[in-house]
Amino acid sequence: MATEYASRTRDQWGREDRPGRPSRRHVLPPVLRAPIEARTWREFGYLMLSLPISILLFVFAVTMTSLGMGLLITFLGVPVLAAGLAGCRGFGVVERARARALLGLDVADPAPVRAKPGGGPMSWMGAMLKSGASWRHLLYAVLHLPWAVFAFSVSLFFWSYGWAMLTYPLWQWVFPAYAGTDGIQLYGDSTHSVYLDEPYELALTSALGLLITLGTPWLIRGMTTVDRVMVAGLLGPSRLATRVSELESDRGVVVDTAAADLRRIERDLHDGAQARLVALAMDLGLAKEKLTEDPEAAARMVDEAHGEVKIALQELRDLARGIHPAVLTDRGLDAALSAVASRCTVPVQVEVDLPARPAPAIEGIAYFTVSELLQNVSKHARASRATVDVWQTEDRLMLQVGDDGQGGVDTTAGSGLAGLAERLDAVDGILVITSPVGGPTTITAELPWRG
Repeated sequence: MATEYASRTRDQWGREDRPGRPSRRHVLPPVLRAPIEARTWREFGYLMLSLPISILLFVFAVTMTSLGMGLLITFLGVPVLAAGLAGCRGFGVVERARARALLGLDVADPAPVRAKPGGGPMSWMGAMLKSGASWRHLLYAVLHLPWAVFAFSVSLFFWSYGWAMLTYPLWQWVFPAYAGTDGIQLYGDSTHSVYLDEPYELALTSALGLLITLGTPWLIRGMTTVDRVMVAGLLGPSRLATRVSELESDRGVVVDTAAADLRRIERDLHDGAQARLVALAMDLGLAKEKLTEDPEAAARMVDEAHGEVKIALQELRDLARGIHPAVLTDRGLDAALSAVASRCTVPVQVEVDLPARPAPAIEGIAYFTVSELLQNVSKHARASRATVDVWQTEDRLMLQVGDDGQGGVDTTAGSGLAGLAERLDAVDGILVITSPVGGPTTITAELPWRG
């Protein structure tokens, strides 16, 4: 989910009451700022540490794997190989922590090795050898060493030569004072030598060093990108494990949402229509008793009961519309969203361009998403108009609700949009909010089509 917002005091929908503080602005452009940024130094430190750590990891992995493979003709090879894989997973913990601290890359831990309960060491060794994450850690140990050697050499070369040439005018005096030469020897043979000692030569050397120094941070960032891919791809959870975790989380959201909806329906029935029907039954009972003694009073009570019946029926209709509106089932999104827009407190322009109707479940989620967004526009946006656009893009259903209100929408601080985003995420949907302070606000929801 992507959100854009300013952080300040907010109402229940996440609207901010006062403008946020302006973002920090840098005096220097990124090109000139990169060599002295903390990020560059952290990434350079990461590449410098990669070589010794990779050598240690490579030696351990190759030694344990070779020894284990060689001993597989006996039983000893199995525990040795399992121990080697376990050691690689231990190094993976260190590498993930190093990437998190120096690269800002937060990679989740892979699924732990699950042995059968009561299976003993043999069960653990079997689970370790069957674990795909363990073998990916071994692959990382083997592949990372040649890359670490290359990245270490290249980054150290350009880093040291760039800064050395940039600061050459400051330390050029070392050569005549201690080395007995006029400066860095650019060319030399038995008859002639060329040294960088003239003022213009010092300036050219420093200028070249400046170019190298300015370009080195971007070279370092490019090389750390490869490290990011390797750490995320080989030391993190697999796509299947990540998807299973997402589905488990989504299932929990769906269950919680369904339980909350059931509680809401029960509360609305108990506090609304049920209470009115109970009162109606009591009033009709009293009217029946007064029918012979005081017909006029009984007639008034029956008339009041008739009014209560109308109110109870309206509450039941509203409750049924909140569960699933009949117009959505009969006529689709266009008519249903037009009905919702007609109840909004500001004029709403609705445009629905769909070649067919999506799956009923997706259609219902789309309806309630737009309904909740328009309710927020009515309550909090302080807008004069709003728009609703619905269209299909490939296999996705797109919803967009915009208004010209005060802006400053935020999904944090317990706002209703956070719950709406969770509901969309449960069906592989996305909620994108663009709401600068002062407006306008555009909220886009993306759902799978599933026609």
